[in-house]
Amino acid sequence: MNRLAFVLLACILSVPAWAQHSDKETQEDIKRHRAMAAAHEAAAKCLASGKGEKACMEQLAIDCKGLAIGKYCGMRHAH
Repeated sequence: MNRLAFVLLACILSVPAWAQHSDKETQEDIKRHRAMAAAHEAAAKCLASGKGEKACMEQLAIDCKGLAIGKYCGMRHAH
């Protein structure tokens, strides 16, 4: 999934939550979603460079710490 698709999906899935958030909370959510998208884009680039899944996932876990549920920014592949 490319970065734009990820951001759009995240926005669509969070629409009901926007009605419950203040402007400040919404801005914080936007920052978190962008940070998660950037972490996943970096992981994709890492894998594309041939560095290996273990090294790339370790960096993803570091980049995602504190952003979302789980150590991979709330996303995990089936494999």
